[in-house]
Amino acid sequence: MAKKLIPSTRWQEQVAPDEAERFASYGQQFVAIQARKSKKYGNGRALHRKQITAAKGTLEVLADLPDFARHGLFAKPGTFETWVRLSNGGLDRAPDRMPDIRGFALRVLGVKGDSALGNGPAVSQDFALINQEVFGFTSSAEFVEFVVAAAKGMGSLFRHLVKRYGVVRGPLRLVSMVKTMGKPFGGFATEPVYSAAPIACGPYAVRVRLVPAADNGPAKPGAKQDWGADFNARLREKSLQWDLQLQPFVDEDRTPIEDASVNWPSPYTTVARLTLPRQDGDSAAGQALAKQVEAAIFDPWQALADHRPLGDVMRARKVVYFESQKARGA
Repeated sequence: MAKKLIPSTRWQEQVAPDEAERFASYGQQFVAIQARKSKKYGNGRALHRKQITAAKGTLEVLADLPDFARHGLFAKPGTFETWVRLSNGGLDRAPDRMPDIRGFALRVLGVKGDSALGNGPAVSQDFALINQEVFGFTSSAEFVEFVVAAAKGMGSLFRHLVKRYGVVRGPLRLVSMVKTMGKPFGGFATEPVYSAAPIACGPYAVRVRLVPAADNGPAKPGAKQDWGADFNARLREKSLQWDLQLQPFVDEDRTPIEDASVNWPSPYTTVARLTLPRQDGDSAAGQALAKQVEAAIFDPWQALADHRPLGDVMRARKVVYFESQKARGA
């Protein structure tokens, strides 16, 4: 008989002794890539360089949540001002129609509590979500090697994959990655997005999902030609909503903390509702917000201590994001 999927506090992180040195190296590699791309496109991020659009609204934390969810931001009902940044995930400012990871980042303002970084009160509670339910790599090392190779061109990437995975598995790995990045995507108002990697929720651990309301409408043909135009057109007509959901850790076998490539089987629970009221992203006010959001920090480590990011991928992000932020003057 299968074990019940009961939220558990018995999770553990496994920190390798060489992490600090490795992560510092990752940060410098990403900063070097970022500098090369900034010469071409102007100052910007290493990954998720192309901002699609920005918006602002509210996140309403709901009442009567289960015990595992009732911590940090979700400890009690309330409404928080929230910024949204939508982006393509790549290193380049490529056309929207190109296959890519899509990013949906939230910056929840007005939170109260200690920072996950241990540097005083939290500035905000950020969520960095993508349109993939799991991370495409078993470790941060594997991901960084991939990005560094990809930044040098397709030839370099192919040689790296063959060297790392072998003459048979290397090309198969490339095909798998192309399929992942080419996953059908109908638009930012119509597709669910995920944290992929876990965060703490008080003594528990969870993954995060954002699910669009049916009232947001169906995907529209041709939206991929300009994701921002599609999103802004919807938002000019009516408000848009999403359910923010948490998925709990139950045990290391089924919901591992360190391997973000494993999909968790535990159920999601709705804990909050994101609402973006009608607004015009193409107006002067909308463009001013977009400029402000582009210059801002959206970082899973810009968070409450109760929602500290967990696992190898998230610990690497702490260093890499910080180095990237410094490099672009954020």
